[in-house]
Amino acid sequence: MKNISIIGSTGSIGTQALDIVRANDDLRVVALACGKNIEMVEKQAREFHPELVSVMSEELSKELKVKLSDTDIKVVSGMEGLCEVSAYEKADITLTAIVGMIGLEPTLAAINAGKDIALANKETLVTAGHLVMKAAADKGVKILPVDSEHSAIFQSLQGNRIILQGNIDNPLSRILLTASGGPFRGRTREELEDVTVEQALKHPNWSMGPKITIDSASMVNKGLEVIEAHWLFDTDIDDIEVLIQPQSIIHSAVEYKDGAIIAQLGTPDMKLPIQYAFYYPERRYLAGDRLDFTKISGIQIDVPDYETFKGIPLAKKASRIGGSMPTVMNEANEHAVAAFLAGKIKFLEIYDMIEYAMSQHKVIQDASLEDILSARDETDRMLTEKYGV
Repeated sequence: MKNISIIGSTGSIGTQALDIVRANDDLRVVALACGKNIEMVEKQAREFHPELVSVMSEELSKELKVKLSDTDIKVVSGMEGLCEVSAYEKADITLTAIVGMIGLEPTLAAINAGKDIALANKETLVTAGHLVMKAAADKGVKILPVDSEHSAIFQSLQGNRIILQGNIDNPLSRILLTASGGPFRGRTREELEDVTVEQALKHPNWSMGPKITIDSASMVNKGLEVIEAHWLFDTDIDDIEVLIQPQSIIHSAVEYKDGAIIAQLGTPDMKLPIQYAFYYPERRYLAGDRLDFTKISGIQIDVPDYETFKGIPLAKKASRIGGSMPTVMNEANEHAVAAFLAGKIKFLEIYDMIEYAMSQHKVIQDASLEDILSARDETDRMLTEKYGV
């Protein structure tokens, strides 16, 4: 029996993770955390019988306590509750599926408690990769990637490189990180001037939450994934190449020093990387569609348009500068995406806000957790003062 804690249980990744638990009787949910969706988390709690549930606010926790008063489930709230769920003593592995930088502190709490991490929160490594990877190495815990692209890289490295604890003899030449291109692939900046929130939320291949879907449309998501891959696989940022693969068949690939390229292919299904992280290194049966090569007329590969979609070059610039700059880049994006989803700014202004925040920031090298959280808060204040949102 493997015990699992899930933070972000009501989101896309969290609900699919619970589908996997339903299909496997040797997985047990011991703790759950969500944001505001107490109706859904109540249903999850009644079905999976965790011992601990957390919601974001004290007010919602009081409401949930009433709803679950006929059970023995403990209900907690806030960042303290998130950390309690992620580090729950009975958990063997913690799935961090919460969206945004809010996942950083719970992930560190889980690592410090000795839990393996199934990582679906890229912002954790983007903003504090140096802290997270060191803590994982010190505690001897595994960071198992759940993002489809990073899971694909991880799978393609098996048997060729020790990637979780580092390896002096590294045969890796470069990482080929694929992207679908999002809903606006092929459009010019002029064509993006007046796109709507509804248009940006129509991803052609994947079903994701609103924030990640907007990030995919701007390709900031892929920029964040480049930084995440840099930390996960100890690879220079300039040895990570992004390719557009619109069908989402090739989930990513690695090239070795001898010229061999190994890729992971499949249908667009997040349950595969989630299940692989839960059972690593074991591969188990997973129900679902299979990739049928006889029905594929061809696999399209394109290069990103960095002039129109600035997400990747901005992320690489932030990573090269290092220190607290990736935190500022990430937080500026979170701030801007929230404003766009609320109808307060235009789509292309997401890039403007990121560039402005990065241009104003005084970098702190070797940033501590306190430095990172301070840079986050200062970025929010700066953007609110500048843009009024």
